[in-house]
Amino acid sequence: MREESATLPVQAMPADGGVDNLDRIVEASIDDYGKYINDSMARLYRFLGLNTVEAGGKGAIAWDIYGEEYIDCHGCNGVFFHGRQHPRVVNAVKAQLEKMAISSRILPVREPAELGKLIASISPGNLQYTFFGNSGAEAVEGAIKLAKLYTGRAKVVATNNGFHGKTMGALSATGRDLYKDPFKPLMGDFTHIPFGDSEAASEAIDGNTAAVIVEPVQGEGGVNIPPDDFLPRLRELCDAQGALLIFDEVQTGLGRTGRMFGSEHWGVVPDIMTMAKILGGGVMPIGAFHAKPEIWRVLDQNPYLHSSTFGGNPLATVAARAAIETIIDEGLVQLAQEKGEYLLSQLREIQGEHPEIIKEARGLGLMTGLEMREDGLGGMMIKALIDRKVLAVHSLNNEKVIRILPPATISYELMDRVIGIVREAVSETAGLKASYDI
Repeated sequence: MREESATLPVQAMPADGGVDNLDRIVEASIDDYGKYINDSMARLYRFLGLNTVEAGGKGAIAWDIYGEEYIDCHGCNGVFFHGRQHPRVVNAVKAQLEKMAISSRILPVREPAELGKLIASISPGNLQYTFFGNSGAEAVEGAIKLAKLYTGRAKVVATNNGFHGKTMGALSATGRDLYKDPFKPLMGDFTHIPFGDSEAASEAIDGNTAAVIVEPVQGEGGVNIPPDDFLPRLRELCDAQGALLIFDEVQTGLGRTGRMFGSEHWGVVPDIMTMAKILGGGVMPIGAFHAKPEIWRVLDQNPYLHSSTFGGNPLATVAARAAIETIIDEGLVQLAQEKGEYLLSQLREIQGEHPEIIKEARGLGLMTGLEMREDGLGGMMIKALIDRKVLAVHSLNNEKVIRILPPATISYELMDRVIGIVREAVSETAGLKASYDI
């Protein structure tokens, strides 16, 4: 599959062609977005100069309705680990669509059972049972419910700047007040500690704690990597207090960090694990929570104690199976490790060239981040990148950090183009900052 260039499909163009007609489509689309979806987002698109409409993509390339190409280093918040429209996943979905997309929910279905077996075979330790939902937030909701049901306790310990979703339970675990304050009161009995602080964890985890939920590497918090002793210490503290350890692998799971699961960097096995994003292969939405059999048995009292109408549907589970098999067969985890090391080394060179702009370049695998030195520089950088046709975005819980999340299938040629464009964008930002400082 050729990544260096993409060709705009004929069906993406309006019947009569012509730039004027394309302009009208774009203007109408953004107007309708503002009127019927989200006005503040429509205004943000215009502010950033994104007066266009995304039309498709292949591999690491996205293209708009005009046929302009962008190197996608945002990847739908890390979803496109396989690249866009990976043919193996697409073909699996097409074939399943011809047979059965949604099942009756009464008769047994083979597709989710096959996926559950595959996930158990690749997960660490003795994690075995899986519940399938439609998103990462749903997976977190289920994980918290399972932990409370198993322990009979209410308290949950989470981390500052952690991100677990925006449904009510997941939002209660999320560690930024900006997203929480408008919806308070949220669920009670949530305690937050600094990420990576083992001493604070020791003080917070007690005999009333149902679970500790933590991302092995914080994504929306700014690609924050914990000290080497942090996750092992959480395991020890949970075991000592009879609490469960939940790893939120929604962003770190299935290869992104250069391991199949992010927690494998530290050799720690959780009691419950969540996953989503990469699980759907960039084609279908699907999320899951996955647990040890002795914990899962509390759900045996009633198979409908936790359920989802669309969760685990044949179409999504077939996509996920193809996605995992592709990760294994094409060696995408190893590619993420190797390409991530190369990318990070180059980003650190740029940081060394402009320490007044970039405070730190950090990451694991192809989960990388650039932390800006000051507020406001992140926005300048994102604008400069987009102007040069590279898609990237800041972290939701830390606007100073720009995440760079390319697919494992990206070529080294495209990575070098990205690195060159980042260098140009940093130089432009440095010039703007110097002019403002005068």
